[in-house]
Order: sequence, then C-alpha cells, then structure tokens
Amino acid sequence: MTRSMTAFARYEEQTDLGTLSWEIRSVNHRYLEVGFRLEDSFRPLEMAMRKFISDTLGRGKVEVALRYKSPERQQESLEINEALAKRVISRYQQLALLSDNAAPLDLMKVMQWPGVIETPSLDQEALSERVMASLQQALIDLVDTREREGAALQVMIEQRCQQIHHIAEQVRERMPEILQNHRQKLQERVQDLAINLEPERLEQEMVLLAQKSDVAEELDRLQNHVREVESVLQRNEPIGRRLDFLMQELNREANTLGSKSIDTDTTRFSVDLKVLIEQMREQIQNIE
Repeated sequence: MTRSMTAFARYEEQTDLGTLSWEIRSVNHRYLEVGFRLEDSFRPLEMAMRKFISDTLGRGKVEVALRYKSPERQQESLEINEALAKRVISRYQQLALLSDNAAPLDLMKVMQWPGVIETPSLDQEALSERVMASLQQALIDLVDTREREGAALQVMIEQRCQQIHHIAEQVRERMPEILQNHRQKLQERVQDLAINLEPERLEQEMVLLAQKSDVAEELDRLQNHVREVESVLQRNEPIGRRLDFLMQELNREANTLGSKSIDTDTTRFSVDLKVLIEQMREQIQNIE
C-alpha cells in the first residue's frame, strides 16, 4: 500500500500510572531519521523506541514527543522524610556556626532537598510497558494517516499515468499523418524552388526523415515505464525511491520525443508529457 511520509498523530492514554500523551510528526526525507523529546526518566527506553519505529516505518524524518503527567495521588502526596529533613537542618546549623554572616535557613530549600519530600513509588517496569504499548498505538494512528495520504497520492499518480498512455497513443496515431504532411510540404518547397528532384531522391529523403523522426521505440519504452509505475504502486513495501527512478526514465523518453519532433503537435505532446511527469515527481517525493 502506498504511504505518504507526511503525517501527524496524537495519542493520549490515561492509566493508574499516569497520563501519557504522544505527538508524532513525519515529513519526507531520503532515509529514516528519528528524533525524540522525552523526560530524562524515559531515556533508557529510547533505544527500544527507536527500534520499534524503524521496524514500523521505512523512510521519513520523524519527530516523537512524549509528555507524562504523574497520577493525582502522587501529585497530592507531601509526605516528609523527617529523619532526612532533621539531618539537613542539623548540617546547616553546624555550617552556620562557622560563618559570621550566615543567611537565615530557607525551609523551602530544605523541602527541595532530594528525598525530603517522599512520593509514592510507581512500578517502573509496568510504566515502561505502558509507554511502549501507547507508542505502538500512536504509531498505528500515524501509519493510518500515512496510508490515507498515500491513497490520495496513488489516485493522482494513476490518473497521470492514464493521461500519459493517452498521449502516447495519440502520437502513434498521428505519426503517419505527420510524415505525409511533411512529405507534401517538401514537395511544395521543391516546386517553389524550381528544383528538378528525381522521385527516387525524394523517396530517399523521406525514408531518412522517417528514420530520424521514428519515435516508436521511445513510445514503447515510455508506456513500459508507465506500466511499471502502475505495478509498483500495488506493492506493499516502501516504493518512493523506485518511483523516483522511474520518473527519471520517463522524463528521458519525453525529452527524446521532443528532440525528434518534426511538427508542433508532437512538440506540444512532449511538453504535456513533461508537465505530467513533473507533477508526479513532485508528489512522489512525499511517498515512503
């Protein structure tokens, strides 16, 4: 299934262990590049998160942010470790005796001393499991968005492919008429110049012109590349790079068609092809 690399997902989960809020943004990128914004307490999980994301996404620049809010019971708890607080105060008083200009004791700073305010401990292993499970759900939402965007891109590309097929068939149908018109113009020019040109020489010139302006091979390759694009769009894997390569091949054939043009119609067809190919190429930059 075709996936876009441009997507956004937000997922929030409330549990007994606290509230987990994920935001994941992704944009197009040549490779997979993942950046995290996590609280320090969740940093040990970063490698596992990175592997999980790389197993899920193929390409794109991905920004992952996690906000954590501890449970209400933990926020409301203000249990004081009195033994530790007494030791901190005692050490301060001892230091104050050594100074003639000691500042008054600031009890707020005592409360901020690590361990003085005790909070109910959380099951860190269980919390880590919830973090990874919620990340999985956030990624599911992101992939769903990528696939919806990718489906829209696929429709657009398939429409352009059909238009290219149509132009190629128009050129095939027009080539005999184009050559006949050019033959007639050449005959009229010879008559205007009063040149006595043998019929055999005229036929030779027309054969050479037909050879130089023959675009059958270019049209065959053009349509074969388009069929390959249509086939690649059905694959269930990252396809962006292959599609980008096929756009280069399509553009090469369109340029050759233009260089072999001997009338304004085929020149216009060549320009139309390049416009369609460029429209596809721009959108393919967003495909995973």
